[in-house]
Amino acid sequence: MLTHIRFFYLILLFISGNLFSQSLSIKGVLKDSIDHKHLQHSVVAVLTTHDSVLVNFSRADKDGKFIIPQLKEGQYILMATHPLMGDYFDRLELSGSLDMGTIYMTPKSKLLAEVIIKSGSPIKIKGDTTIYTADSFKVSANANVEELLRKLPGIQVDKNGTIKAMGETVQKVLVDGEEFFGDDPGMAVKNLRADAVKEVQVFDKKSDAAEFTGIDDGQTQKTINLKLKEDKKKGYFGKVDVAGGLLKNIDDRFNNNLMYSTFKGKRKLSMFVLNGNTGQDGLNWQDSEKFGGNDDRNMEMSDDGGMMVWWGNGTVDEEPNVNTENGFITNVNVGLQYTNKWKDKVSMNFSPKFNSQIYDNAVRSNTQTQLGDSIITETARQQNHVNRNNFKNNLVYDFKLDSLGNNTLKVTTKANFYHTESREVRWGNTVGNTGTLKNTSSSSNDSKVDKQAYTTNILFKHKFKKARRTLSLSTNWSLLQSKIDGLLLSENQSYFNGLPSYLQAIDQQREGDKYNNQLLSQAVYTEPLGKKFALEMGYQFSITHSNNQQIVYAYQAATDKYDAFVDSLSNKFKQQVAVHRPSFKFNYSHKKVKYSFGSGFGITHFNLADVTLQKQYNRNFTNLFPTANLVYTYKGNHNIRINYSGYNTQPTINQLQPLRNNNNFFNEYIGNPALKPSFTNNINLSHNGYNFLKNRWMYQSVWANFTSNAITNSRTINLDSGKTITQPINTSGNLNLGFWSGFGFKLKKLNIDVDINPNLNYTRFIDIVNGVNTNNKNLSGGISFSVNKRKDKVYEVGISNRLNYNSNNSTAYNNRLTFITNIFSLGATVYVKKVWQLENSIEFFNRQKTPQFASNLSNQLWNATLKRTFKKDVYTAYIQVRDLLNQNTGIDRKFYGNTSAETINDRLRRYWMIGFAWNFKNKSSAKEGAAK
Repeated sequence: MLTHIRFFYLILLFISGNLFSQSLSIKGVLKDSIDHKHLQHSVVAVLTTHDSVLVNFSRADKDGKFIIPQLKEGQYILMATHPLMGDYFDRLELSGSLDMGTIYMTPKSKLLAEVIIKSGSPIKIKGDTTIYTADSFKVSANANVEELLRKLPGIQVDKNGTIKAMGETVQKVLVDGEEFFGDDPGMAVKNLRADAVKEVQVFDKKSDAAEFTGIDDGQTQKTINLKLKEDKKKGYFGKVDVAGGLLKNIDDRFNNNLMYSTFKGKRKLSMFVLNGNTGQDGLNWQDSEKFGGNDDRNMEMSDDGGMMVWWGNGTVDEEPNVNTENGFITNVNVGLQYTNKWKDKVSMNFSPKFNSQIYDNAVRSNTQTQLGDSIITETARQQNHVNRNNFKNNLVYDFKLDSLGNNTLKVTTKANFYHTESREVRWGNTVGNTGTLKNTSSSSNDSKVDKQAYTTNILFKHKFKKARRTLSLSTNWSLLQSKIDGLLLSENQSYFNGLPSYLQAIDQQREGDKYNNQLLSQAVYTEPLGKKFALEMGYQFSITHSNNQQIVYAYQAATDKYDAFVDSLSNKFKQQVAVHRPSFKFNYSHKKVKYSFGSGFGITHFNLADVTLQKQYNRNFTNLFPTANLVYTYKGNHNIRINYSGYNTQPTINQLQPLRNNNNFFNEYIGNPALKPSFTNNINLSHNGYNFLKNRWMYQSVWANFTSNAITNSRTINLDSGKTITQPINTSGNLNLGFWSGFGFKLKKLNIDVDINPNLNYTRFIDIVNGVNTNNKNLSGGISFSVNKRKDKVYEVGISNRLNYNSNNSTAYNNRLTFITNIFSLGATVYVKKVWQLENSIEFFNRQKTPQFASNLSNQLWNATLKRTFKKDVYTAYIQVRDLLNQNTGIDRKFYGNTSAETINDRLRRYWMIGFAWNFKNKSSAKEGAAK
C-alpha cells in the first residue's frame, strides 16, 4: 500500500512542476501479439534512462490507443504493463513528437515458450521483431558483422556465409532500413564493422506490393536490419587481392582483384577491376551486390501476357551462357556503381560496366539412342573458341512527388552493347549396333555478332487518403537488335551398308538481322472491402513487333566470291503479337489467416508472316491465369502456406518457324506452325516452424505440376544414315511431383549444428520417336546431412553427405535403369596462434555404373590454402593449391527418354598460386576499436 501512495505522490509532483512547459508527445496502439486484440486500460509510462525516474504516464483507451504529452527532448525508457501481459520496455531518443504505431505485447501464458522481455536485456521482442543489442555480445577487435551474427541466439552463419534466422534463410540485410550496395545478405555483414552496429533487428519483411498497397499477400522475406550508431554512418571498405603461379604444362595462372567502396549517409560509391584466368569470369554473388550491383535483372512479357523476371549469366539480352567450370577463360571486368538519396525524396543509381572474355573449351561426347532392338551411337569432338566483350549501363531514378510519399515515380533505363566473335570446329561419326558406319561429318563455323539492347521502364504509384486504396501505372519499352555474320565450311558423308552413298560439301556465308520491339503498359487498382477484405483489379496491354532475316550465299570458284544466293536457306519472318489482359484478385487478412484468389484473362492476337514463302499464320486465343494462396500462422514462427497458379506457355517463334540452317547436317530442326499453347497447373504446400528457445527449425514442401498440351520434341531418325529431324509438337500427360524437407537443431553441450534434408522427385513425360509415343518415368530421392562445429580462431569443421537414388524407366528400354550417386564433403580450418590458418576442403564423388556406362564415375577434389594474417587480419599472405590430386574431370552423364549421353569437357586441373590480400575498412573506426 505504501508503494502505491509513493507512486501517486510522484505523479502529483510531476504534474504540478510541468503544467505550463512547452512539450512533445509519444503515442501509439497496444495489441495482444497472439490474438491481436486491443489492450485497453494498459498503463504506459515514460522513465528517465539514467535512474528510471517516472516522467509521465497514460492509460490505453478501449481501442488500445495512448498518448503521453508534456515531454522534452532527450532519451527515455518506454514501459507498458498489463495484468495479463509481459511487461514491454523500449529505449527512445526523442527529438520531436513520436508515433510508435502498433506495439505488440506477449501474453504471460506464452512467456515460458518465448523470450521474456526485461529492461536492459540483450534480447527483446517488439511485435514480430526480435531485437539484439549489439554491445551485449562480445566480439574480437576489428570484427565484422558476420562474426557478431555468429554470437546471436537463433542465428546461424555457415562456412559459405549463408545466414539463417529462426530456421529460415535470410534473403535481405538492410542497413538503417535500406539496401547496402544491393540486396545480397552476405554483403553488409562481411564489410561493416561490428562495433558500428547498435541493434540487430530480425523480422519477416512483407513484399513490396504489400508494403505499398497495405494489403497483406502473405509473401514475406526473412530480413535483418542493422541499426547503426549515429557516429558510424560513414566510411569505406575494400580489398586488393593479387595472386599468381608458374606452371609447366598449361598457361601460368593469375587472379588480380581490386575493389573499393565508400559511403556517407545515403551516398554510396563503388568500383572494381578484375583480371584473371582461373575461371572467375566476374564478381561472385556477394561481391557483385557489394561492388557492382546486380543490374543483370530483366523483365519480359511472354506471348500469352505472362510476366517473367530473371537475372544472371546467359539469359539477359539473349546472351549465350559460358559455363566457366568447363574450359579455360581469361577475363577483364571493370565496373562502377554510384547511388545517392537526397532529402529522402530523390534517389539515383548509376552503374556502368565493361567485361571482356576469351574462352576455349574442347568437348568430347558419346550419345546412344535406342530404337527398338537397334542402337545408334554418335561420337563427336568439338573445339570452341569465344572472344567477346560487352558494355552495360543501368540508370535508376526514384522520386517522391510529395512529402508523405503518397505519389512516387520511378524511371529505370538500360543500354547494353555486345560484340562476340566465335569459332566452333566439330568432327563426328555415327555407327549402328555392329559398328557399321552410317555417317561422318566435319565442320568449321565462324560467326561475328553485334548487338544492342535498350530498356526503359516508368512506374507511377499513388496512395489515396483511404487506407489500402492505391493506383499504380507502369510502361515498359524494350528494343533488342542484332546483326550476325557467319561462315560455314563442312563436309558430310552418308553411308549405306557401310559404303559411301552421298557426300555434301558446304562453303557458305551467312548474314542475319534480328529485331524485337515491345511496348507494355499496365494499371493496377486496389480497393478495401472492409477491414478484412480487399479487391485488386488490373489491366495490361502489350504489343510486340519482331523481324528475323537470314541471307545465305555460297562460294563460287569462278568469281572467287560468296555471291551465289541460296534461296533454300534464306528467309525472312515478321511477327506481331498484341495481348490484352484484364485481371482481378480478392484478398483476405485477419489475425492468423491470410488468403487471396483471382485470375487474369489473356486475349491474344498473334500474327506470324513468312515473307519469303508468302505464308501467313494468324491466331486469336484466350488464356486463363488463375491464382490462389493461403497462409495460416498457427503460432509465432510457425506457418502453413498453400499456393496455386495456372498459366499458359506460348510456343516461341523458333518453335513455330525457325530460320533454316545447316550448321549440323545430320541433326536438323524444323518448326511447327500448328503448335498450341500449353497449360500448367502448379500447386505447392509448405510448412515451416522455429523454436527460439530450443534453437530448432523445420520446413517441408510438397509440390505438383500438371501440364496439358506440353510442347515436346518429336524426333524422326533414319536408321540407314543416322540423320535426325526434330520438330516440336503438343503432347499431354506430363507430370512432376516433389517433396523437399529440412530439419535443423543445435547440440548445445557439444556446440554442434546439425542439418538433415530428405527429398523425393517424380517426373513423367512423353517423348515421340519415329511416330511412336515413348512413356518416360524418372524417380529420384535421397537424403543429405551436415554437421558443423566451430570455435573462433581455433578451428572450423564441417562434414556433409548427399546420397541420391535415381531410377529411369522408359518404354524404349526393356528394363529399368537405376544408379546411386553419393557426395561426401569435408571442410576443416585450423588456426595456430590465431594468425596462421590452414584450410582444407575435400569432396568425394561417386556415381554408380549402368549398362550404358561400364564403369563407376568417381573423383576426389582436394583444395588447400595456407594463410598468414597480419595486423588483426587486415593483411593476408597465402599459398593455395587447387585440385591437389589432379582429378577435376569434366565428365557429365545424362539420360533422356531413349537417349543416354556422356560428355567430357576440358577442365582447369591442378594448379597453385601465391597471393597477398589487403582488406581495409575505416581507419578511424579501427583506431577507436583498438582504443576500446
